[in-house]
Amino acid sequence: MSAVNGQVSKMDRAGHLRTNQTALDQMWQRAKIIHVADSRLAVEAGGTKLRYLTASQVQSLISSNDYKSGEKYFLGLDALDHEPFFAWSASTVEPQGEKTPDGYLTLREIGGLISEFEMEVSLHTVALANWHRSHTHCARCGAPTSVAQGGAIRTCDKDKSEHYPRTDSAVIVLVRDHDDRILLGHQPVWPEGRFSCFAGFLEPGETFEQCVHREVLEESGVAVREIDYLGSQPWPFPASIMISFDAVTDFPEVARPDGQEITEVKWFSRAEVKAQSDAGTLLLPPNMSVARKMIDRWFASGAEGQDKEGNGGAKLIGGETWR
Repeated sequence: MSAVNGQVSKMDRAGHLRTNQTALDQMWQRAKIIHVADSRLAVEAGGTKLRYLTASQVQSLISSNDYKSGEKYFLGLDALDHEPFFAWSASTVEPQGEKTPDGYLTLREIGGLISEFEMEVSLHTVALANWHRSHTHCARCGAPTSVAQGGAIRTCDKDKSEHYPRTDSAVIVLVRDHDDRILLGHQPVWPEGRFSCFAGFLEPGETFEQCVHREVLEESGVAVREIDYLGSQPWPFPASIMISFDAVTDFPEVARPDGQEITEVKWFSRAEVKAQSDAGTLLLPPNMSVARKMIDRWFASGAEGQDKEGNGGAKLIGGETWR
């Protein structure tokens, strides 16, 4: 079964270079630098691509007193031309003057506009920045921590213990019945008409498959089988990775919301999803999300997803929303 997001990385993270401070300093001088400030990324006008800074531009911004010195994180090398990429995490004032980038937008805002390569480095940048911002002190003794190994870890200034970034695993499931309809749920914090797949965090001692069973049963009341892995997607909001699955239920008629996390569930055929999303009465997850990729994949596999020549791969168009 084809994966939702199984492409080979376009970045070489070059872990062997992280402990070589001389090499890191040399690469910084010729790197493409992504400025991240409070989870916002520096972008060019319109937010369709990142705005890369040079080392001299970063130094100029620091010297202008509009920015603190911030922290540097080594992201890796472009897998094709081996060009180094860094993230520079520093708080910012609103853009002003010729020295500053055109603007700042969140990854949620630009995720559907930038290229796959820039999406990959942006996910890495935001995930690292989020973790560093929330781990400024040692979990053992409470002393301050400092960036080490090019941003790959933090070390305690007092007891020298090493602290590594953590990622929270979450499953996301597209539930189908024998008529190949899909079951989607509505959360109470979403606007009317917003539906998506079922998802939840992995609990200690639990396998992914057990988590799929539990989360779907808890949120929709249906038991599932034929659980198939589809793919995964980093989701740094603030520090997750979404593990996506497809599953089948034999008892679609018992579907019901749990009344807390999910307040409404609906079965949709492909024709219903297309008609309602085109009309704007069904709001789908955003294009950058793994949930949307799962729904698009299902839609494209049916007759409604074929073009006039009978080729698959058609995508849904229409309303979409984060909230």
